[in-house]
Amino acid sequence: MMPMNEFALIKRYFERSDADKSDHSGAVLEAPIQGVVQGIGDDCAVLSTDPDYETVMSTDTLISGVHFPENSDPRLTAQRALRVNLSDIAAMGGQPSAFLLALTLPELNETWLEGFSLGLRQVSDAYCCPLVGGDTIRGPLNITISILGTVPRGRALFRGGAQVGDAIYVTGCLGDSAAGLGLLDSPVQGDGSEARSVGYLKKRYWQPSPRVSEGLILRDYASAAIDISDGLLADLGHILRASLVGAELTLASIPLSAPLVDTWAKTKAMTLALTGGDDYELCFTVPTDKVAMLELKVREGLLSAHRIGEISAKEGLICRDVNGIVVDFSDAGYQHF
Repeated sequence: MMPMNEFALIKRYFERSDADKSDHSGAVLEAPIQGVVQGIGDDCAVLSTDPDYETVMSTDTLISGVHFPENSDPRLTAQRALRVNLSDIAAMGGQPSAFLLALTLPELNETWLEGFSLGLRQVSDAYCCPLVGGDTIRGPLNITISILGTVPRGRALFRGGAQVGDAIYVTGCLGDSAAGLGLLDSPVQGDGSEARSVGYLKKRYWQPSPRVSEGLILRDYASAAIDISDGLLADLGHILRASLVGAELTLASIPLSAPLVDTWAKTKAMTLALTGGDDYELCFTVPTDKVAMLELKVREGLLSAHRIGEISAKEGLICRDVNGIVVDFSDAGYQHF
């Protein structure tokens, strides 16, 4: 087999011809992709701009053995890497546009690259967010993705807009991904309820659901928003500090999935939901005069969200149990350093 250089590697696994521009279900995508003037192949990607829109951008690095297990399935690794970046765009109320990939590889393993590029393509196509460039170098395995999106001018969601009296919501259920991470070494055997729960939790770790469509809806209702990557308490804390407010949470209102509760004791499940991280759900606040309209979206099935508390004037975050007693959680969430 002829050795590949960097450019041959990119061309084989990541550059896509018009014939390749179909999603994993076989549906053909429009080409050229809207907004992409030039993708892979030049010194820079070229994206069209619009005076009515603003660009939102984010970068995340995932390191083998730190942010995902070593020797993990490359297809799942790629899916997780892109999905967590899409979650950042969702938290801003943005529409994903394109992404860049910087890939550091310990060796040229074509089997690994085949699986990785397939997983990346599946998510890229599903969210209409094409890969438009990047870099590959040799070294310990890590994945850096820089993602871009658009939002109508002046309508991006920020962390600093929460006001006293705003309702606090989260999308989906919390704690599943952290539970799944703890179960990655547990084999899934049979098709009983326990095996299904373990399989579900593992999938929630590898394939989090970036809430892009929800983020677009929330531009009309939310006063502040953030995605939950480091745990609800830690990430809600970012909103509180940016907004100079406090909050009270009702623990009984925290949404927990049936597989999580079936697999872990209730106390452990709640701890995972509050501090586990890696859920990539959205936490957001809604002014009082918009709560009824937001709840209508929930009832109509357009938004999966649960009200879990309220913004207060006193700085700090208080958690109350079903009896109104304050509960202390000393583990505030994932710490990067």
